[in-house]
Amino acid sequence: MDQPKTAPVPLWEVFIRSRNGLAHKHVGSLHAPDAALAMQAARDLYTRRGEGLSIWIVPSRSIIASDPADRDMLFEPALTKPYRHPTFYDVPDDVGHM
Repeated sequence: MDQPKTAPVPLWEVFIRSRNGLAHKHVGSLHAPDAALAMQAARDLYTRRGEGLSIWIVPSRSIIASDPADRDMLFEPALTKPYRHPTFYDVPDDVGHM
């Protein structure tokens, strides 16, 4: 007798923000059947030492990424606008996370 086929368990991407003022960083991926279980698993797997302030979980299928081969087409126009790059600002030493 054939076994019934089960739907694959969705893949989720996990992002953690460690402190106020910092960006969320991708820390890993996990499989979970729904968002609530993904959040619990992310908390258990990636914040065991209390290092997280905020967790984002995103279904992997929802992420759209550019192709590295399109780098010039996507980012070259920004190089012709130096005023968009804050390279001429002095950042104070006490601003440690920039």
